[in-house]
Amino acid sequence: MSATPLPAPRPTPGDPAGTPDVPTGSTRANRPEPLPLVVRTTRIDDLAGGLTALVDLLPGAHPLSWVRRGDGIVGWGETLRFDTFGPGRFADAEDAWQATLRRAVVRDDVRLPGTGPVAFGTFAFDDAGQLDDQYGDDGASRPDGSLVVPRVVVGRRGDVTWMTTICAAGSLDSAPGTDALRRETVTPVASPGRVDFADGAVAAADWPAVVREGVARIHAGELEKVVLARDVVARTEHPVDPRWLLRRLADRYQACWTFSVAGMVGATPELLVRSEKGLVTSRVLAGTIRREQGMSDDDALLHAAQLARSSKDLEEHEYAVRSVARALEPFCSSMNVPDAPFVLHLPNVMHLASDVTGVLDRATRTAGAPSSLTLAAALHPSAAVCGTPTVVARDLIREIEGMDRSRYAGPVGWVGADGDGEWGIALRSAELSDADPHHLRLFAGCGIVAASDPHSELAESEAKLEPVRWALEG
Repeated sequence: MSATPLPAPRPTPGDPAGTPDVPTGSTRANRPEPLPLVVRTTRIDDLAGGLTALVDLLPGAHPLSWVRRGDGIVGWGETLRFDTFGPGRFADAEDAWQATLRRAVVRDDVRLPGTGPVAFGTFAFDDAGQLDDQYGDDGASRPDGSLVVPRVVVGRRGDVTWMTTICAAGSLDSAPGTDALRRETVTPVASPGRVDFADGAVAAADWPAVVREGVARIHAGELEKVVLARDVVARTEHPVDPRWLLRRLADRYQACWTFSVAGMVGATPELLVRSEKGLVTSRVLAGTIRREQGMSDDDALLHAAQLARSSKDLEEHEYAVRSVARALEPFCSSMNVPDAPFVLHLPNVMHLASDVTGVLDRATRTAGAPSSLTLAAALHPSAAVCGTPTVVARDLIREIEGMDRSRYAGPVGWVGADGDGEWGIALRSAELSDADPHHLRLFAGCGIVAASDPHSELAESEAKLEPVRWALEG
């Protein structure tokens, strides 16, 4: 039996697959093996409800979601959960997932991306650990990454809809099927009621000074770009029901990936990496202009043209695209990096965007292709959320940003048994408090280059806070 240190699984209470949590650094030899997983995927009738049909299935407690334009996967329940810590958070999660798959018994009658065994994941931006005192928790060490293996997954891709049940061999339902669906869809969605917003770690009035310091460091030659973020604290009248946010975000921000994993909820426009049958794709966003409410289509086109010609935004975008291409290159036999970005139109902002694609190297694929999680780890953090050079930018963020990003701007998404999957960057997002259901943090960040204006960057950050603000207040 291997003695490689692995994170302990956290099962659903009462699940025989479970073993008690063990201290970080314990080895597999020090704890009993969980029972093998039994995984069944079957095709089901299509769902009524259009764009929000998948998220409408979710229970209020700990929903799991990765949905775009009505397609994707949602899940609920916890058959297994792997929490990881520090710089090894990605590798430990990968090892735990692979160990789980080696003991899984799978019957997949659909065989599409997202069928069979699936784990949803979310990871911290930084590997230096999280500051628990900002969240009102009890001081216990908070994980820097989580992979959640749900009990039930429902997915849709085009005209195919499926259900997957995942359980331990010793607790196999006699007939899981659609009974699992009916059992979980009875709780009504509740509004958060009145919402009060307050400054986070750094007051809005003080944040331009942080940006000004970043610009000064760039002019001093220390780096070329740094991404600086801020948070806003929301307090709700009633406990936050994540489904309230998910439904509204999935409906309004259809071009984004609406996600919910381990308390991180949002609608990200940025795809860190998709890996599917040897083809990898990364959608890079950098360079932003606000789209005012009620703006006409003609005005939107004028603003888009202005963004596409902006030397400041084009410079910021070039750094981000270059960093993604460099990170993917070692894994790919060929790549396509666009010469110029396109403008992505969203209800609140417009972004410069580029889709970088590549083909995984044949030799690498023969030896065992890197999983989507491995690729996400190699890509993170890109210049789009950190800066250039990466290490210098990250150190400057730690020095001057003044807040703990937690899992904001970290990878969020899912991985399947064959390694394929999709990982976005946790942007346009909020983190729900584990300790207080009335409390959450909203995040926004801006790419800072030599030509950045601090007050314009503050306005841009307000525009990026708008999706979750709107979803809460509706």
